[in-house]
Amino acid sequence: MPKRPYIVGNWKMHGTRAMLSEARTIDRAAQRHMKVEVAIAPPYTLIHPVHREAEQIAVGAQDCHHEESGAHTGDISAAMVADAGGKFVILGHSERRQNHSETDAQIKLKAEAALNAGLRIILCCGESDSTREAGRAVSHVKKQLKASLPDFADTAEEISEKLTVAYEPIWAIGTGKTATLEDIAEMHAEIRALLVSLYGEEQGAEVRILYGGSVKPENASEILATAEVGGALVGGASLTADSFMGIALAAGETEES
Repeated sequence: MPKRPYIVGNWKMHGTRAMLSEARTIDRAAQRHMKVEVAIAPPYTLIHPVHREAEQIAVGAQDCHHEESGAHTGDISAAMVADAGGKFVILGHSERRQNHSETDAQIKLKAEAALNAGLRIILCCGESDSTREAGRAVSHVKKQLKASLPDFADTAEEISEKLTVAYEPIWAIGTGKTATLEDIAEMHAEIRALLVSLYGEEQGAEVRILYGGSVKPENASEILATAEVGGALVGGASLTADSFMGIALAAGETEES
């Protein structure tokens, strides 16, 4: 059975308790659009407050540490995310890779810690403008993703229920630029082929692959209608209920067509 489109809002370093009203509005709207799975990842400080408000949407974190506990000032473990009501965690976002020098090996450890804590994971991958210009976009993304994926204890388990991949061309994040539909289709097809080769047809074909990178209500329909695009990881447009649910509505309409 095909999975519902997955629309995830990444609030990044935005949001105080005043934003709870937007979360409530998103949640109420999501209840009316059951053909789409909606989730948001607010800052750590809002995970529990949003969790208490939400009846329909899932709430998650934007990162976690790979250790369960310890002397890691300022870090949050996957177990803490789960304890606050989080259901998933975004890992390997380009802003974490760039600003915090996170390596594929570190991201893999985080992913395994998140799974052990009972969280679903959204694993990000993407290339820089210079990498694409050099003609190495596909090889770079596949190598990055393969090195960042966690080791599943049993490949017969429901990998597709625990893992989502998000392709985000770095040059399109927050820039207003969007990859062409042809570029998106090519990369998603390559990622799909990799997942099938790693996990088999039954599991690999079911893992949702999201697109992220300046997704807005105005371009959501055509992006979400592209082959192998199973949803969107949304940044700035997820900060208001109107724009975010505009994308979710476009996903629902794509699902019906």
